[in-house]
Amino acid sequence: MRGKLPILSVTLNMTFKPLLPADTIAHNMADLHLPLRAQEAIVEADRCLYCFDAPCIAACPTGIDVPGFIKKIASHNEVGAARTILTANILGASCARVCPTKVLCEGACVLHDRDEKPIEIGRLQRFATDFVSERKISVLKPPTNLNGIAIAVIGAGPAGLGCAAELAQLGYSVTIFEKEKLPGGLNTYGIALYKMTPAFSLEEIELVKSLGVKIQCGVAIGKDLQIADLERDFKAIFVAIGLGAGNRLGIPGEDLPEVIDALTFIKRLHSEPLEKISMGQRVIVIGCGNTAIDAVTQSIRLGAQHVSVVYRRGADDMSAYDFEYAHAKHDGAKFLFNCMPLEVVAHGGHVSGIKLVKTHVNAAGKLEAVAGSEWIEPCDMILKAVGQEKQVPMLKKLFPALTMNERGGIVTDAVTGATSVAHVFTGGDCSNAGREVVNAVGEGKKAAHGIHQYLSKKQPEFPTQHSRLGHKPGASGSGLLHPIRAHELEAALAKKLSSKGKSTK
Repeated sequence: MRGKLPILSVTLNMTFKPLLPADTIAHNMADLHLPLRAQEAIVEADRCLYCFDAPCIAACPTGIDVPGFIKKIASHNEVGAARTILTANILGASCARVCPTKVLCEGACVLHDRDEKPIEIGRLQRFATDFVSERKISVLKPPTNLNGIAIAVIGAGPAGLGCAAELAQLGYSVTIFEKEKLPGGLNTYGIALYKMTPAFSLEEIELVKSLGVKIQCGVAIGKDLQIADLERDFKAIFVAIGLGAGNRLGIPGEDLPEVIDALTFIKRLHSEPLEKISMGQRVIVIGCGNTAIDAVTQSIRLGAQHVSVVYRRGADDMSAYDFEYAHAKHDGAKFLFNCMPLEVVAHGGHVSGIKLVKTHVNAAGKLEAVAGSEWIEPCDMILKAVGQEKQVPMLKKLFPALTMNERGGIVTDAVTGATSVAHVFTGGDCSNAGREVVNAVGEGKKAAHGIHQYLSKKQPEFPTQHSRLGHKPGASGSGLLHPIRAHELEAALAKKLSSKGKSTK
């Protein structure tokens, strides 16, 4: 229930401590989606139409031959299926767990047009990659045609790993420098535990290392090692440093101890025993993206009794995917739309509530507060999920000649990853301002071919796959080069048809 200004109507338990025993948390954090059993995988694979001009390939940012690997599963060739997947996407096993398939490959499945359930591509991909992983079957062999040319990669997240693996298979000697103690980036530190564990991420990275890639952790470029050192020892540099710290709210009380950045909170879950994680009983999550949803659902799984999401706009404006939103509501989360925080309320130096105000869009189309609509929502813990800072200061310090765009990302060639500095290439969140794991891997892979082109003067060879949902110069070809999102194309088409209809009246 809500309190009234200025007195809270709920007496909060100010004891901030772990709430559940280890066995209960382990049960709560178990796999959200169980893996397919062998017979289930065969039945599901047999539903596939094996489209020649498969839109699911165009919707995969790494260009996996989806019908190809599914056909192999249907033929009981699980190893071949895994090889098809991992050749295209070295992190195919983790992407099978964390990809928003409903808006990517499964969202483009032609079975939608027949009003049928789309093929469960993600679960089939997991089945194939788990098959070889559990049996320690090696499907990718270390390259034998080494060229002796050294390439440096800054950042061991999905983009860095994707680039390094592709470069290694092209014959290059690759070293990744990672500032954290463990490699993997968000795969290791930032994915909801019921989707993927840090242990799985680290196991997957062993596949990258098996290709000859070296990874040096605990090395901060610009501090422990200078760019001049890299430029002396390496012929090219791939920058994949992701995004920075979480954005601040800029309101009074934000520095109270129970106000925590959501990514910091999630990172703690990956770094400490879960039964030792202190939790509030009443948690407020500010923001409504996918990170906010991960923070919400994990708070509930750690024992929080009341979890609410505060978002300044409406449900139609949130960046969280619909299925993530539905998941949070199913878990019992409450959503407070069209309101924003004004102040964190404290009692005895600790969070006791948050002052909110309703919002609306004015005649000029701008968001503004509704005068006199303030109230205090009781809470004892606040998680901020309002985006991350861009890495502009650090990037400009490392590479003064680097050109940045107005969004704070690196100006990059979309196909090669090339930047304004000839020997520097980039990909992932630091250039695209934050997308999916699979987008980062795809950008790393493309940049690897861009680096190969830069050093060898040979044109890169990419797979092509024409999509029934797009055409040049729009969404066409393999998803590696021009990934599509079917729902976005369909929404754009509907808008165009609607505008055309209005203009003819």
